[in-house]
Amino acid sequence: MNSPAAVNRPVRLSPATIFQNPRRTRNIKLPHRLDKSPSCCTISTLTTSATSKRIEFQHEGYRVWSSTRLLRKSRVSSDDAQPSVSFDECETSEPSFLEFITSERVKVVAMVALALALCNADRVVMSVAVVPLSQSRGWSQSFAGVVQSSFLWGYLISPIAGGTLVDYYGGKVVMACGVALWSMATFLTPWAAESSLWALLSMRALLGVAEGVALPCMNNMIARWFPQTERSRAVGLAMAGFQFGSAIGLTLSPILMSQGGVGGPFIIFGLSGFLWVLVWVSATSSTPERSPQISKYELEYIQSKRKKSIKTESQTKSTKIIPPFKRLLSKLPTWSLIVANSMHSWGFFVILSWMPIYFKTIYHVDLRQAAWFSAVPWSMMAIVGYFAGVFSDKLIQSGMTVTLTRKIMQSIGFIGPGIALIGLIMAKNPVIASAWLTLAVGLKSFSHCGFLVNLQEIAPQYSGVLHGMSNTAGTLAAIIGTVGAGYFVELVGSFQGFLLLTAVLYFSAALFWNMFSTGERVNFDEVK
Repeated sequence: MNSPAAVNRPVRLSPATIFQNPRRTRNIKLPHRLDKSPSCCTISTLTTSATSKRIEFQHEGYRVWSSTRLLRKSRVSSDDAQPSVSFDECETSEPSFLEFITSERVKVVAMVALALALCNADRVVMSVAVVPLSQSRGWSQSFAGVVQSSFLWGYLISPIAGGTLVDYYGGKVVMACGVALWSMATFLTPWAAESSLWALLSMRALLGVAEGVALPCMNNMIARWFPQTERSRAVGLAMAGFQFGSAIGLTLSPILMSQGGVGGPFIIFGLSGFLWVLVWVSATSSTPERSPQISKYELEYIQSKRKKSIKTESQTKSTKIIPPFKRLLSKLPTWSLIVANSMHSWGFFVILSWMPIYFKTIYHVDLRQAAWFSAVPWSMMAIVGYFAGVFSDKLIQSGMTVTLTRKIMQSIGFIGPGIALIGLIMAKNPVIASAWLTLAVGLKSFSHCGFLVNLQEIAPQYSGVLHGMSNTAGTLAAIIGTVGAGYFVELVGSFQGFLLLTAVLYFSAALFWNMFSTGERVNFDEVK
């Protein structure tokens, strides 16, 4: 058993590591004046053990033990050896699950998840409402697809402008404005539907304009609040809210419609959005440095994990209001993001918009059962998405390169759903079909740890506009897929053929991603 080596020599240690970190310190009785000690201090006696990975020292008669681990072991070869330990040689250990889940940064991402849940719930209500609206107004399948795609008309124009605003003003302000606007559009949709068809289409387009800023804001807030080793699980948590929003919207909408008419879910979800804005504005901060609730330990942990000690706020203000679009589009990693987002959006909106009708048409289930069969997969996507994020972070922490990690996650997120959709085509009953659909959507969540996190990695200063550009391409793909599915079914008479086409596109997008993506920083500011 190795005995600790006692060394009577002054040692420089950061008080932020020991004195201001009571949750990771044991048997500590420090004078209150040390809370405001300078950036480093002198300790008279140090005891360290390489096996226990801890530091023990004496300060003015007080014994202090810290779980801080040494990155470089002190060498003690004789009695007169004089090891030195400095703050640069020490690193606070990774937070436990309890510390992580109760941290201020997780509270922020939980609010983002709630916003994304509302975002998707407001979006999918029409997927259920379009069935009674089509029956009462005599709409064809193709025209029902046009009505559902009207949301995407607005979503097409806002992501680039919204992403640019996010890079310049930050995610907190832009997210608050976006949620307020799309909640108003949702709340007014029943009135618009009773007024005229054009009013309905316009209100759905306004919903799309407002929701175009949601994901760029998510990326911006996560990049500010989370170190790289935690971003995948942060995205997993945020996108879990997004997917639960689909499940909530699809399951509650038929119930609310049966109680309050077609307009019931639109009013409830719209009012919920206004309530969220009040909490968001009053209880969250745009950066960790501005948060009055964050602990000193958590703030230092976030700052120490950043690759470059650049204050996010100053970086944001120095970003040009007009991004270098030409240089952004000149790099293949940008196009890998565009292709990945396009395929992700194609599959997402085709499944989201058409699965209730698919189950009703192919398996002859009623509307409430069709919504239930369509909602279960999104709940699975929310759960799998978080664990995919944890798995992705563990791969990076184990030493795997970021590039390889992103390629593995994205491959699972595309090839997996492609195979599962082929299984869905061959399903003979709604239970088996729902199982295949659940597998497809669950594996699809691995994409969140691929291209969605990669946006923050290749160009953090342009993550908002990159997200906007790729989202615009994705929206075009979603419009083509959503409208095209309706026309395809009318012309060919088969939903299965369109799902097979979607599977082939998934495989092609996975190949493109693996050829041209990277997890390294790309210099978009160089001028050739």
